[in-house]
Amino acid sequence: MNKKRIILTSVILTAFIMSGTLLSAESEEKSSTKSEILKILSKELPSLKKLYIDLHKSPELSFMEINTSKKMERELKKAGFKVTYGIGKYGVVGIIKNGIGKTIMVRADMDGLPIKEKTGLPYASKIITKDSSGTDVGVMHACGHDIHMTVFTGTARVLSQLRNRWTGTLIMVAQPAEEIGTGAKAMISDGLFNKFPRPDYAIALHDSPHPAGTVASRSGFLLANVDSVNIEVKGVGGHGAAPDKTKDPIVLASQIVIALQTIVSREVPPNKKAVVTVGSIHGGTKHNIIPDRVYLKITVRSYERDIRRKILNSIKRIAKGTGIAAGLKEKDLPVVTVIKGSTNATYNDPILTKRMMNTFKRVLGEKKVLTAEPITGGEDFSEYGRVEPKIPIFIYWLGATKYEDIVKAKKAGEILPIPHSPFWAPDYEPTIKTGVLTMSSAVIELMKK
Repeated sequence: MNKKRIILTSVILTAFIMSGTLLSAESEEKSSTKSEILKILSKELPSLKKLYIDLHKSPELSFMEINTSKKMERELKKAGFKVTYGIGKYGVVGIIKNGIGKTIMVRADMDGLPIKEKTGLPYASKIITKDSSGTDVGVMHACGHDIHMTVFTGTARVLSQLRNRWTGTLIMVAQPAEEIGTGAKAMISDGLFNKFPRPDYAIALHDSPHPAGTVASRSGFLLANVDSVNIEVKGVGGHGAAPDKTKDPIVLASQIVIALQTIVSREVPPNKKAVVTVGSIHGGTKHNIIPDRVYLKITVRSYERDIRRKILNSIKRIAKGTGIAAGLKEKDLPVVTVIKGSTNATYNDPILTKRMMNTFKRVLGEKKVLTAEPITGGEDFSEYGRVEPKIPIFIYWLGATKYEDIVKAKKAGEILPIPHSPFWAPDYEPTIKTGVLTMSSAVIELMKK
């Protein structure tokens, strides 16, 4: 072997050894970071479980989160954050600046739902309150926002204690009124991205019926546009024994309901997903009276903007056309109203999603990181990704159901409770652990030194 070949071989071997050393060092560092997170989590878990039970027992409705938001304010202050209260009514913003680097926003939602809890748990909510219309309703964290806030608090504690592992600015946002789709907009309108550092990335999680200990997500659309539509169907009332002397709005409303079913089946391309559901139809008071009004309430779900626009326009066309066919005058044609507060589709940034999913695979193992299908539920976390200039966002599902329960239900052919059910009861300890580990790891990955 000549001298040049010996030198080249030596260089290659050195590079190979150094590469292995660097990879090993990087792997050890990641393993060490995970161990440090788990060590802190082990210490904090008893108080986090206590916090979860307290939050579960004391839910508050949208834009009524007075006590809940104060709890989040206290928790962030105890964790060492500089805290601002009252952004978007009850929104809470905590900030830690830890040198030069990326700015990352972590968001959790705080509101409960007007549902009477039926889980039978010893810590079940027994709260009865008045809703915005003054009606007495039961209140429950049926969508798992108590889990979200507990993971949020645990993540704040972990990241505050692990400042040696990241550099930059961390923004923790506890948001009101997600359930009515207006909390994120309220915080943005109140100056969230003007009064505080603008994030480079925004991330969040949501509990789900996936097995506890797992997470799931996908690139692109994960949740849908959600629009609520009211239709007032007018008519000419009269005696049920003389329908020829009336313009029956019940028959007219029924024709509209049937015609609406053709929008998705005949107007939306087969490779696109959409939903048009009539959830409420009200009219009349007595067997023999034809009313002069019937009211329809409709939910519309879609992903792409053009499909959304097409569906809403079709609803208006069908309602008006059915009224014309019934012989109604222009002033008496059905009135279609798209309710303000609609939720926009949640789109996970592809590059950010890939990075986050790879991070989860490292800390949980590949088998516990699942690819989710898009669902037609809505989430106003989407609003943080719609501001200009764009902020890449990422949200993922946090499994919260006991694996054994899933197996038993499958064998028995039963359906397990899901979020928004009065029986929804997360397996909270492993869910909290997985949530804090994954969310803390995600932030450190985006802000690592």
